[in-house]
Amino acid sequence: MFIPAIMAGGAGTRLWPLSRKEFPKQFLNLTSDQSMLQQTLARLEGTGHSNPILLASEKHRFLVAEQLRLSNVATSQIVLEPFGRNTAPAIAIATFMAASESPDNILLVLSADHNVADVAGFQKAILKAQALAENDYLVTFGIVPDTPETGYGYIKCGDPIDDNGQRVSAFVEKPDLATAQRYLDDGKHLWNSGMFMFKANVFLEELKKYQPDVFDYCQSAFNNMQSDHDFHRIPEDIFEKCPDISVDYAVMEQTASAAVVSLDVGWSDIGSWDALSKVLQKDENGNNLRGDAIALNTKNTLIFSENRLISTIGVQDLVIVETKDAVLVSHKDHVQDVKEVVSTLRKNDRNEADSHRQVYRPWGHYDSIDNGKRYQVKRIFVEPGAKLSVQMHHHRSEHWVVVSGTANVYCNGEKKLLTENQSVYIPIGAIHSLENPGKIPLEVIEVQSGSYLGEDDIERFEDRYGRVD
Repeated sequence: MFIPAIMAGGAGTRLWPLSRKEFPKQFLNLTSDQSMLQQTLARLEGTGHSNPILLASEKHRFLVAEQLRLSNVATSQIVLEPFGRNTAPAIAIATFMAASESPDNILLVLSADHNVADVAGFQKAILKAQALAENDYLVTFGIVPDTPETGYGYIKCGDPIDDNGQRVSAFVEKPDLATAQRYLDDGKHLWNSGMFMFKANVFLEELKKYQPDVFDYCQSAFNNMQSDHDFHRIPEDIFEKCPDISVDYAVMEQTASAAVVSLDVGWSDIGSWDALSKVLQKDENGNNLRGDAIALNTKNTLIFSENRLISTIGVQDLVIVETKDAVLVSHKDHVQDVKEVVSTLRKNDRNEADSHRQVYRPWGHYDSIDNGKRYQVKRIFVEPGAKLSVQMHHHRSEHWVVVSGTANVYCNGEKKLLTENQSVYIPIGAIHSLENPGKIPLEVIEVQSGSYLGEDDIERFEDRYGRVD
């Protein structure tokens, strides 16, 4: 058996406006009716693996837990990073966790946001990598290239080890187009996928040899992790001292034990809108149409509509993405520049850079449907049995109207049961909470009014989801 270590902490801003820092691509249903994380878990079914370790951002902890629940995956190993420190520290923490059970445990390190078309072929490659890992190799997976890609690093293959894989001759940085074409033609180079397999003790020995600082800080962080429920929090004061370094630079490019298993399974890291377009189903004109779309005299165009009708006439080679609060229109040759849009939004302190209009919480979600200088209107959806924190606001009052379902409203020590078309007023400074005691989702319209309406005007006194310091 092996332990999957799934890295789910990325921001995915190259797929803005659909993917954003607060709700990145690993949680989105991009290529099927499952999220990228759910698909990553599903393609491991039947491989006989142990409970996975999930590495995620603190801010995404409830998203990860909900994705695991939807996938019927039981794990008590959700490791929360206070901030990103690249792949080497994240993988090191997971490896210390696996080694604490047995130093001979084998880890399969995967990203949560990759697409694999041939699952059976992928699982066969895992068996090959596992055989190499059992013989103390640090295994990476190399993708058989089909285009001269300049956006990936490459792995140069060396001598064969056995029928399972080859030694790594060299890791190569992202090349220019001419060099990438040469790599494609020589048949000796593979794309670097960022997936790995190794014994815990072998990896840690190599990490200690080549990056002792990373080893020491990550060992200390692991030893001082705080746990509640299924979450294990990496201490911020220790982790911030750890070098920010990739696992390739830290170990794989240094070790003499690197091996590579080739993958030709329809792999993609979905690193841009153009990359997503290549894996989605196309119509007879080469268009990818998701959502409500009409494409007349349109060719080779991706249309991704979340909420409203998009119509195109006489265009080609475009990417058009619509969400509740933003629209992207780009030529496919320029989709890599999406990051510049996000950078501009951040410089202008725009919420659209990092968060959606619809925001997920452990109890459900809310949608900010309107706002002005001194008011904001939200649609609040509370899952059955869920409850918002007991809280108070210093600068705003709230008026709640129940649209559907049943609500328990707590306000200044009093409890009220509200049903459809009933309402309640929450004054400024009142200690209050909202609960769904029913069997169906609760929908509430909330009207806020006051001098400051930011989400940080919440003082929590009690919370079943651990959000009170």
